[in-house]
Amino acid sequence: MNKNNIIKAFFAIIIASALFTSCKPKNSNDAVSGDAAQKAYVAPGKYDEFYNFVSGGFSGQMSVYGLPSGRMLKVIPVFSADPESGWGYSEETKPMLNTSHGFIPWDDAHHPEMSQTNGEVDGRWVFINGNNTPRIARIDLKRFKTAEIIELPNSAGNHSSPFITENTEYVVAGTRFSVPGDYEDGDVPINTYKQNYKAHISFVKVGKEGEMDIAFQLRLPGVDFDLSHAGKGKSHGWFFFSCYNSEQANTLLEVNASQKDKDFIMAVNWKKAEEYIKAGKGKREKARYAHNYWDEKTHSAVSEMKEDVLVLDAMALKDICYMIPCPKSPHGCDVDPSGEYICGSGKLAALIPVFSYTKMLKAIETKNYEGDYQGIPVLKYDAVLHGEVQKPGLGPLHTEFDGKGNAYTTMFVSSEVVKWDIKTLKVLDRVPTYYSVGHLMIPGGDSRKPFGKYMVAYNKITKDRYLPTGPELTQSAQLYDISGDKMQLILDFPTIGEPHYAQAAPADLIRNNGQLKFYKIEDNQHPFVTKGEKESKVVREGDKVHVYMTCTRSHFAPDNIEGIKVGDEVYFHVTNLEQDWDVPHGFAVKGAKTAELLIMPGETATLKWIPEKVGTTVFYCTDFCSALHQEMQGYLRVSPKGSSVPITYSLGTNLPKEK
Repeated sequence: MNKNNIIKAFFAIIIASALFTSCKPKNSNDAVSGDAAQKAYVAPGKYDEFYNFVSGGFSGQMSVYGLPSGRMLKVIPVFSADPESGWGYSEETKPMLNTSHGFIPWDDAHHPEMSQTNGEVDGRWVFINGNNTPRIARIDLKRFKTAEIIELPNSAGNHSSPFITENTEYVVAGTRFSVPGDYEDGDVPINTYKQNYKAHISFVKVGKEGEMDIAFQLRLPGVDFDLSHAGKGKSHGWFFFSCYNSEQANTLLEVNASQKDKDFIMAVNWKKAEEYIKAGKGKREKARYAHNYWDEKTHSAVSEMKEDVLVLDAMALKDICYMIPCPKSPHGCDVDPSGEYICGSGKLAALIPVFSYTKMLKAIETKNYEGDYQGIPVLKYDAVLHGEVQKPGLGPLHTEFDGKGNAYTTMFVSSEVVKWDIKTLKVLDRVPTYYSVGHLMIPGGDSRKPFGKYMVAYNKITKDRYLPTGPELTQSAQLYDISGDKMQLILDFPTIGEPHYAQAAPADLIRNNGQLKFYKIEDNQHPFVTKGEKESKVVREGDKVHVYMTCTRSHFAPDNIEGIKVGDEVYFHVTNLEQDWDVPHGFAVKGAKTAELLIMPGETATLKWIPEKVGTTVFYCTDFCSALHQEMQGYLRVSPKGSSVPITYSLGTNLPKEK
């Protein structure tokens, strides 16, 4: 048997073991025990303790759950068009999904990241990545709405994203796939990977109001970046990235990118990078990417196309980045609340390496290197190592912290979460998950001040755990109480899409942050706003027809419209006149090749409709608003193209006169 066949056989055994083990983890049972139901119970009318923001994976959205109940509260549209809200369908929201490739109404959303101040969760924003067409979005937690999306140039597979510095100075993103830069000729043979492919890490500056802008990018060797976390406290000013494929393979990575016993965690001194930028060491490179943001005053998105980006060559400058050897094919890269310990999680390792920030600084100072990797110094493993957690489980992936000196790591192959002491590295407890757990989440678990009461495991396989729903089973989350010495499973609940990661914060931190309940009509600066029924009208401009419409409980104004012709571009600009915060209205037109509108109180939204046949069509409110919701409807008369039927419109005046 040749070497490649041996390696393939080895991985086949690992995969088979994973599938077998994931069916029934050790010390598993089928039911929660003791007071579990009581701990997860939230009485009707009572609020949950935490908001839990969960990635939707291939749904492209982010969902919000209450903890400990596991009740889904909302799906926030981000990268994917959403017919429920009209996101990506209304004329106002379409620009939010613009990219350098055009309108892209889908993405693969992986890693929510909450904003922080002084390393503590502050409840202002949640950032999340678009993995497929590299993007970062910012969700405003005053409105639970996507406020901004920025595309990332020189990137492919934005998996290593978005991770923040402890005062949200930057949102940072690494590229999963190394590729030729956008400013280079990418028409090169794939097998010239080692010569022509490079990685880029983006540092996106965040302003006081959350506004994002790419400050600079670092050009790096052609490896694949996985996950990352910023330093905190004593290690503030540094960033740590796990990276794999140090072999720089370009085919059959499951074998060819798993040859070495160790890959790397890359330490990035972003304060040093800032110094080089100020000294003029960066170079403006051509790169086309979209920056989209929501204008609160006009209730509309704006899309701007940027044409260049500032790039700093970290390989040439030598003292920005350092490689720390890390076994093997690392996924997670996590920093404890003190900022001293950096935990690597090698998917194919049988241990968990924990590195010391203090030892790392000393190794850099004394140049305790074992060589370099394409210009990046490689620190000696033992010189940086705090220690190794021995025999923690199979397939370590991701670690978070409870603020009490304990770490919790997911084990994908052995389907369990392991609790261990950060300083002594002793395993303290382990619990089974159902099954093949990927990420876990502790509220505030990647911050300087974790809240610590709960832990949620996000599992990849739910075989036999829920009622079957065909080949695509529901996704699984499991809630554990970690307030005591032993972890206790207290709840299973399904999620949308494929959950990768999540973050959570106390509900009071967010619901008391000045949430915007409704839009004041007098402040509405939408160019087609209708601030009262008397202002409603229908205006023809050539083949375009603008309908200035209002809605309120329980009618539209106007609700009878004539003079529309086949082939017209009809724009319904609908303003919700309600000023009660919990009365949105919907709007839908029969046969429209789009979605509904969901219009918040005081907001204006626009639906575009092109009639294709003569006749009468209808529109109606899609969101229940009152006892007379069914009566909230209207009629449109569509005449042949070239017809002389004039535009007319009315509300309550077109009934036949009584004889």
